[in-house]
Amino acid sequence: MKLSAPLRIGVVLAAIFVPALALAQQDEPLRIEITEGVMRPMPVALHVENLGDIVAAGPTDTGEAETAPDDLAAGIAAVITADLQGTGLFEIAAPDPQPETVFDRPVDYIGWRETQVEALVTATVEADDDAISIRFRLFDIFAAQPLGDGMQFDAPREGWRRAAHKISDQIYSRITGEDPYFDSRIAFIGESGPATARIKRVGVMDYDGYGIKWLTSPDDLVLSPRFSPDGATLLYTSFASGVPQIMSMDVATVEATALTRDPNAMSFAPDVSPDGRWITFSREMSGNTDIWIMPTASPSFAKQLTRGPSIDTAPSWSPDGQRIVFESDRSGTSQLYVMRADGTEPMRISFGEAGKAYGEPSWSPRGDRIAFTRHGKDGSSIGIMRPDGSDMQMLTEGAHDAAPDWAPNGRVLIFTRQEQDDAPPGLLSVDITGRNMQPVAPEAAASDSAWGPLLP
Repeated sequence: MKLSAPLRIGVVLAAIFVPALALAQQDEPLRIEITEGVMRPMPVALHVENLGDIVAAGPTDTGEAETAPDDLAAGIAAVITADLQGTGLFEIAAPDPQPETVFDRPVDYIGWRETQVEALVTATVEADDDAISIRFRLFDIFAAQPLGDGMQFDAPREGWRRAAHKISDQIYSRITGEDPYFDSRIAFIGESGPATARIKRVGVMDYDGYGIKWLTSPDDLVLSPRFSPDGATLLYTSFASGVPQIMSMDVATVEATALTRDPNAMSFAPDVSPDGRWITFSREMSGNTDIWIMPTASPSFAKQLTRGPSIDTAPSWSPDGQRIVFESDRSGTSQLYVMRADGTEPMRISFGEAGKAYGEPSWSPRGDRIAFTRHGKDGSSIGIMRPDGSDMQMLTEGAHDAAPDWAPNGRVLIFTRQEQDDAPPGLLSVDITGRNMQPVAPEAAASDSAWGPLLP
C-alpha cells in the first residue's frame, strides 16, 4: 500500500484588497475567547464565487471514497461551513435578503450590519486542467475593515478539500487568536469483526474523517499509533511476532521497521519527543512494567527510566522535552506522575476522589494542560488538569471514554467512546470547555486515536 505524494499548496500572501470604507476604529475588533465556552456562536456569512468554467475536482489526495462536487465553490463553502460550525464558536448565516456582494467590489458594510452578521468571508475559485486557485478575504463588519490581508491558495485540483481547510484555519486563527487545526490528520485503530476475533489496523484520515487510508494489514493486530512531531513517521505497537513490539512506519511509503525485537519483553505505548530524537515507551519483563527511553536513530540503546514492582506505563512528553507524564500504581491505585526526562524527581500529580484511578495521560502541545482518563465504578471519563495537578476539570461523562489526545493547537481533544461493553467504539472531539462535543468519522468503528501536526 502506498500513499500518494504529499499535497503541496502554494500560499501567496497578497495585500491586494482595499477596504471599501474608512476604518471605524470606534468598534472593537472581532474576538472569541476559547477558555469558557461560547453560548451564542458568532454569525459569519460566506460568499464563494466560481470563476470561468469549473470542472468537478477529483478525489482527495488522501482517499478515494469521496465524491467530488460538480460546483467547486459550493463544495469549498460546505467544507468551510462544517469546519467553522464544528467548533461551536461560529454559525454560518444566510440572511434573506442580503447585500449584493462581489469579490472584487467594495463591501457594503452598512447593509451587512443590518443583517446582524459579524464577519464576512468572500472568495473566488478558479480551476484549470490540473490546479485550482482560491482567493479569499475576511471582513469585520462592525469595525468596517478587513481582518488581515487577502490570501491566495494555489493547489492541485485533487487538493480542493485541503485548500478549504486552509481557509478555515485562517478564519479561525484571525478571529480567535488561537493556532489552527483543521488542515491536519488523525491516526486511529479501525476495528471490525466479532469481539472474539477483532481486526484492528492502523488508518489515517483528515481531521474531519474524510480520506481514510489503511496503513497496516488486517492480519496484523496493532495498537497505540503516535505521530512523530513532523507527521512523517507513525509509531505503533504490533503483535505480529506474537509479542508486542514497537514499529516505525514511513507514512508516505508505508514501509515499516521494527524498533524493538526482544522476544522476552513486551514493548508498547510509544511516544516521540518533541525534537524527534527520543522515543519513550513501556516495557514489560518478568511481570513488571517500567518506562524506558531509546534514541530514535539507535533504538537498540534503550535505557530504563523507572524501576520497582509497580506498573509504570503510558508515557507522554512535555512539549519542551524536559519532562514525561505517565501512569503508575505505585501508590496502590493507578495515578499520574511527572518526572524529568532522565527518570529523576517523579512527582504524583493526581489526587482525585477516593476510588478513582487515573491513566492514559497526554500532555498538551501548549504545555498548559494534561489530558487523562479517569476510571471509577460508574465508568470512565475524560478530564484535564494543569501539569502540577491543579485546576482539574472533567470534560465528558461517557460510560466508557478513553484515550484522549490533543489537536495541534492544544484547545481540542479527540477520544474514544464506547457506549456499552459490546458496542463498537467511536471517536469524538471535545474542546477544553467540555461544551462542544462532535463525532469524528461516525460511520467507522474506531479507537485509540492520535492527532498529527498541521500539514505543510
